[in-house]
Amino acid sequence: MIKISPSILSADFMRLGAEIKAAEAAGADVLHIDIMDGHFVPNITIGPGVVESIKKISAIPLDVHLMISDPDKYAEDFIKAGSDYLTVHVEAATHLHRTVQVIKNAGIKAGVSLNPATPVCSLDCILSDIDLVLVMSVNPGFGGQSFIPSALSKIRAIKTAIKEKGSNAIIEVDGGVKPANAREVAEAGADMLVMGSAFFSVEDYGVLMKDLRKKLEGLG
Repeated sequence: MIKISPSILSADFMRLGAEIKAAEAAGADVLHIDIMDGHFVPNITIGPGVVESIKKISAIPLDVHLMISDPDKYAEDFIKAGSDYLTVHVEAATHLHRTVQVIKNAGIKAGVSLNPATPVCSLDCILSDIDLVLVMSVNPGFGGQSFIPSALSKIRAIKTAIKEKGSNAIIEVDGGVKPANAREVAEAGADMLVMGSAFFSVEDYGVLMKDLRKKLEGLG
């Protein structure tokens, strides 16, 4: 089954706890949490303290995405905060293999993310060591952007590379994913779909999830 991961970046932060519970009740599989530092990406979001608070109330796994310049410096803080998946950017990690090992040695799932212009070959020496590849289908930093069509061929190429390497990594896609293109993205090879504004902007999360399950029927 294709997993749906609502991104709290688009939630109402005045009632974040209620938003998380509503997403869970609707059937969301994972909760996506974007961490931005205002340096690697042009925006600032939250820190490990907020992740720790979310962990206390969330009944589903936390998928924490570090869009920060020095993930080595903060990875352990986000591990301790309760991340179930912790993803770093190949463009930001100076010693990517070591960072991945720190995450995996903590007993959680390690992910690596690629920006739209970063080639698939950058995964060649790390693909066998990771649990997740996060394909950015928008330029990171802001919610509500349109899906970049070339991401589809990148997803297909990564799926092929995973099979060739014998890796168990799943593919997550983040950026511009919505009900209208969800099946196309999943058919390209995505295992987990991140939805921000497409999820939290609707009136009834349960109706949205039922529609998504129907559109994704038979995949995954």
